[in-house]
Amino acid sequence: MLDYTLLKLIWWLLVCVLLTGFAIMDGHDMGVGALLPFLGRNDDERRVIINTVGPHWDGNQVWFITAGGAVFAAWPLVYATAFSGFYFALMAVLWAMFFRPVGFDYRSKVVDPRWRAAWDWGLFIGGAVPSLVFGVAIGNVITGIPFHFEENMLPVYTGSFWQLFTPFSLLCGVASLTLLVFHGANYLQLRTERVIADRARQVSMASAFLLAACLTVGGMLVVDMPGFQISSTIQTGAGLSPLAKSVSRFNGAWWANYKKTPLILLVVGLAYAGIAFGLLGSLTRRAGIAFVGSAVACAGCILMAGLTIFPFVLPSSTHPAHSLTVWDCVSSQRTLNIMFWVALVMTPIVLAYTSWAYRVMRGKVTIAAVQSNSHSMY
Repeated sequence: MLDYTLLKLIWWLLVCVLLTGFAIMDGHDMGVGALLPFLGRNDDERRVIINTVGPHWDGNQVWFITAGGAVFAAWPLVYATAFSGFYFALMAVLWAMFFRPVGFDYRSKVVDPRWRAAWDWGLFIGGAVPSLVFGVAIGNVITGIPFHFEENMLPVYTGSFWQLFTPFSLLCGVASLTLLVFHGANYLQLRTERVIADRARQVSMASAFLLAACLTVGGMLVVDMPGFQISSTIQTGAGLSPLAKSVSRFNGAWWANYKKTPLILLVVGLAYAGIAFGLLGSLTRRAGIAFVGSAVACAGCILMAGLTIFPFVLPSSTHPAHSLTVWDCVSSQRTLNIMFWVALVMTPIVLAYTSWAYRVMRGKVTIAAVQSNSHSMY
């Protein structure tokens, strides 16, 4: 059995990997959905856009489901606390996602333009709302969430739904939406041609600049933002209790992580490098480079958020000592160990069949293909 401390670090990294996989794989089809009503000027063009992601979107949901399952199994206290605090926000995400399966399946079954336009906007909601809310959630995690634990370790959220939407969290929401629009636009460049690809290229370049601006402003705010640091811990039994520590909250605490570990700046550089390569690919009309660049930007942004608050996972703004960290929010050593070996076997399988599916269904989706296969394509 692996060392408990090592397993805690491994599962922090694995959760980051799963969230990155979700941002890259499910993120590009959410970005495509958010762009659908704007880049498709007629029904044929919109069907082309839908069919670029139609064969894969439900398979990409595996990353989202697996990430949620991993948090539930590896970090049960985080799962319970986050779902109670973000309940209405997560319900908004869930209801927005309902538009995706029915939108893809039913949109083209009726020829009526009003029917199809309604589902186009439904797919827009299914792509844009989750992209925005996920960023808002990350912004709240960085600033701290108002919660505490009762004596029986029952999490109590003391905030409200509207308190989630602070200026910083909204900035993170805009950054998240922009990132996935950037990624989706680059995917459309890769899978479409002519006017649709040209429009996607314009959106990609504009979103690259907006994303860089959001990250820069957000970074400047984090420098002086109140953050958290562990002051002391008390060892209890086989591990650490979430309540057996002292936590200090002061301005600049998150920035202190960067000064303590300058290598974290490499992850920030990774995010900006991804944006730069995505922009370069769009400028030179090399869609493959643009898509890889935005995928790297997704990975960089996820890791940057995680490393900024490390070792915290869910800091508490009202009771800092009740904050959840990598060390004290986890399941037992046996649970983490079993899940590690399962993940070691299953993750390559997921990557293999995903790669195979994209390879088999590669190539451009054209208006001519949609028109000649009107009844067999979305």
